[in-house]
Amino acid sequence: MTRLPLFHSTVRPEWIDYNGHMSEAFYVLVFGHATDALMDETGLGSGYRESTGCSLYTVESHIRFLQDVPDTAHLAVRTRVLGAAARKAHFAHEMYLVSDPASAAAPVATTELLAVHVDQRAGRAAAFPDAVRRRFTELTEPAPVWAGRSIAAVA
Repeated sequence: MTRLPLFHSTVRPEWIDYNGHMSEAFYVLVFGHATDALMDETGLGSGYRESTGCSLYTVESHIRFLQDVPDTAHLAVRTRVLGAAARKAHFAHEMYLVSDPASAAAPVATTELLAVHVDQRAGRAAAFPDAVRRRFTELTEPAPVWAGRSIAAVA
């Protein structure tokens, strides 16, 4: 099975909120950069966007915040492709707090996303090119146990 390389980031002081840990907006930012890395790895990078006018748009996401992330922490994000169809991609990111990027413990946050390939010029969903769809297929792996959950109603 082919795996994507880890995406790395370091928490900046301006990402820290009034509770002394990374603000939720910056989890989304880091996950967004990991999605950009996925796009590069699947042939949907900036050159593709410029030449075709097509891009990947996130249409649904679910984030779980599992542990506080402190200032200056080193982060590694593992990306898994969970599936792809003609115009859609389903993937997940797991964020790890690591002192040594080679050794990761339990994730500090996760997100599951559904994205649609969009022709920006036409303003509608468009089929992936064959090479991109094949790359998504090569990268597809089983979903982690936490994927597919929804938020439970408050009783």
